[in-house]
Amino acid sequence: MSHDADPPRTFKGLLRWATTPPQAWGVYLLALLSIWLISFYAGTLKPKKTPEPSPPAATAPKS
Repeated sequence: MSHDADPPRTFKGLLRWATTPPQAWGVYLLALLSIWLISFYAGTLKPKKTPEPSPPAATAPKS
């Protein structure tokens, strides 16, 4: 029988793993790529059309 002595995975452990040198480069590049993709996608969206403003009310000519 084998007993796993690994502690449960926590956010703190994941953060510690992600900030060690080899993984930190990958996490950094992944973050940059994600930000670029999101901004590119947001830039390709078409803006919502606003209703055309009604023409100005006709007024009597000034004399």
